[in-house]
Order: sequence, then C-alpha cells, then structure tokens
Amino acid sequence: MGALTLIRHNAHRMDVDGRAMLMHVPTTSLFELDRTSRDVYDLFRSHEAVDSALMQQQLGAHHTSETLVDCLQSFLDLDIVRDAGEAELPRPITKVEEIPLSTIILNVNTGCNLACTYCYKEDLTTPAKGEKMQFDTAVASFELLLKQAKDRDRVNVVFFGGEPLSNYALIKQVVAYAEPRGREEGKVVDFSLTTNATLLTEEMVDWFNAHRFALTVSMDGPKALHDANRRTVGGKGTYDLVARNVKMLLERYTARPVGVRVTLTRGVTDVIAIHDHLKHDLGFAEVGFGPATSGPIAVFNLDDGALKKVFEDMKTLGRHYVEAACRGENIGFSNMHQLLTDIAQGTKKAVPCGAGLGMLAVDKSGELHLCHRFVGSNEPTYGNVETGINVPKLAAFIEGAQDRSEYGCRTCHIRSICAGGCYHESYARQGDPFAPVYHYCDLMRDWVDFGIESYVRIMRANPSFFSRHIEPRRAKA
Repeated sequence: MGALTLIRHNAHRMDVDGRAMLMHVPTTSLFELDRTSRDVYDLFRSHEAVDSALMQQQLGAHHTSETLVDCLQSFLDLDIVRDAGEAELPRPITKVEEIPLSTIILNVNTGCNLACTYCYKEDLTTPAKGEKMQFDTAVASFELLLKQAKDRDRVNVVFFGGEPLSNYALIKQVVAYAEPRGREEGKVVDFSLTTNATLLTEEMVDWFNAHRFALTVSMDGPKALHDANRRTVGGKGTYDLVARNVKMLLERYTARPVGVRVTLTRGVTDVIAIHDHLKHDLGFAEVGFGPATSGPIAVFNLDDGALKKVFEDMKTLGRHYVEAACRGENIGFSNMHQLLTDIAQGTKKAVPCGAGLGMLAVDKSGELHLCHRFVGSNEPTYGNVETGINVPKLAAFIEGAQDRSEYGCRTCHIRSICAGGCYHESYARQGDPFAPVYHYCDLMRDWVDFGIESYVRIMRANPSFFSRHIEPRRAKA
C-alpha cells in the first residue's frame, strides 16, 4: 500500500471502562475497537503517515496480514484514513429544491399574561395589546402545510405565543378544521402546545385529552426559583397558580405524557433540586432544561462560570439517570433522552434543526419565519401563507447553513450532532444565525463525550432500556 494518513476530524476515540470506543464523526456511529483496530488506529494516531513497511514493523508480530488488511479497508471505507497525498474534498452541499414540511407553528397571539424576565420574544406584549392570529390565516397556514407535506402521512400543528391559551377560541377552530381536512388528504394530524399553565381549566384539559395534544408546560421549579422570573405583568409570582393547575392537568390528562421545560437563568440553576421537584413532587413525565445565555436583559443570562456549573450539574443528574437506567428505571431527564437518542440512532445533521426545512413558523400576518423564535425579529421572512414559500430564498439560507467551515465546525467531533447550534441563539448573541454558539462549544463537546460514556454503560448493563424508554418517546397515534 502507499502511505496513508489519519483523518483526525473524522474519528473520535474514547476509552470507557476499559473498552476502546470510536465514534465515526460524519455519521455519529459508535464502534468498539477490537485489538487489531485499536492497534492500527493508535499507530496512525502517532504517525503523520503510515506505509506497509511501518505497519509490518510495528504490528506484524501481533497481527496477521489478513486482519490488518481487513481493518485498513474498514478505515478507508469510513474515510478515517486516506491516501496521504490526497487532498481533502470540501464538504458536499445538498441542494434544496423543495421544502418538505412536516410541522407548522402558529403564533396565535403576541400577548402574554406573564412578563418573564428572560423572554426572547421580540414581538411580545401585554394581553390588552396582544395581536391575535385570525382564522383565515390559520387555515391558509394549514393548507400550506398539507401542500408541502404531500409525501408525508402525518403532520404536526404547533400552537405558540405569547401565551397560546389566550387565543383558545382559535385553537379550537383550527382543530375542528384540520382533523377532517387531514383525513381527506389521508394524513394523521398531531397537535402540540406549550403553555405557562396559568389559564388552564378542566374544560380545556378534557378537550386537549380528546384530541391527544402533546402538551409542554413552561415552569422553573420550586416556588422561590419559579417566582424569581415567571411573574405576571403586574409583577406577582405565579407558582401557586401554576402548581395548582399542573396538579389538575396531570390528574385529568391521560392521552400522552406531559413534559415541562425549565429555563435556567442567573440564580435559577439548581438542576437537581428543580428536576426532583418537577418530576417527583409535581409528577411531570419529563423535565428538560434550557440555559439562557442570549436573552434581551443581560443581567439574567448565564455567564461562562454559571454555564459551566450548569453543565456539571446536568452531568451529575445524568449519572443518576444512568444508574436508574441500568436498573431499568427512567427518571425523565429530557436532555439525556435526546443525547442518547442522537448517539443510539447515529444522528447525521447537515443543519442544526428542521427550522426552514421541515418546519416553519407563521406570525399573525401570515409571514413565514425560520422558527417560532424568530417571529417578531428583524431577520428576513421567507414568503407568506397566501403567496407560498419563497423557495429560492429559503433554499439559499439552508444551503448556506450547511457550510460552517470558516467557523471551525469542519474539524469538530460533534459536528454531526450540533451542526453549528441554534440559529436564533447565534443571531441573538452574535447577530449572525450562521455563527456557531462558541460559548457552548467546549461544553457541548464534553456533554456529548459524557453521552457516549453513558450509552456504553447502559448498553452493557441493560440494553433493553433503549427499546423500552428511548425509542418509543414519540407517542403512538
């Protein structure tokens, strides 16, 4: 063979409890190295180039020629090694010719009865000044979804705000229209809603139950932590009302598991206490955490030290998750669920999420945004529900998002999981939706490594956990 070289940014080696694991970075596939492949990989890692003479000299006494050739061929097929004189090809850009939507997000009201200190919504206003989406706009949005999802058998309508329950009448109208219309097109229609839970009533919960809504509640933990930021427009804490309504919700709602979304801000970072309260005291099925680092009021954002502490606490909670998983128990930690899903399924992302590709958000005027977080921002829109998607404009954005090589993403070992990070996070913090979320980069790499360790340990102790708790997270219709 000619001289070969290791493509270091296409492979990531980790040792977990004495097992040599290799992540194939382009596909996030995980392999356990046997003795031959471990020795070959280590040889390449310690030399800029390896030829047959060097390999025979270093490994010939321990491995047969046949096993070495087979191992080399596997590494060549995975593009872990290649000809030392071969130039690296630029990352291929997938051309976008159509937008195959599966999800439409309806921002049904700009008004919200809370004034959360960290809210990113640029169009948010008080209930009295809220501008509600009209039914004809919602219908046009759904028809656009059906048109763009012609090859899909199910679609999802997400209700968002402001507080979406402040336009409950429209939500009911949309469901009454969408369910029979979806059946006409041979599609199952799923509905999702995120709420602050302050306006929930028994009647609403029973109606959501009848239509199998995927419900998520925004709540920040025990009373002192929740009330620090999640207050009414008049400045009153909301924990007592929310906790009371959540108890009612969880007692009555049987269609699907209900999760809770926590926003971590300066002073509200006790991950373990928050999880334990929301999971065990209140009874949510899952608890997910989102650190705030780019909100409009800087004093509430997590600085680098606080963010690092949050990730350390998330790893501590993650260890509890792994211990429970090895026993066959699920403690409902959404961030770990997602991380293990990415690793188990071999996530291969060219872009960070489905924004602009599988999903678009609609504002009250029918303008189309990349996602709900951009509604009300100064970022461009991509058409209107009446005139349709501006495909060339949106395609140019998606194609541009695939190439982050100028930012350093090309050689990052979590690029197929992260793909540069949230567009809106980058836009809000750096003014550029393509700029990677650099404040997260080292922490996210460490988080993914922690996920690899966790995956290996659970697979060794209780592999059935994945089929029982990770794969079926999406409720069956």
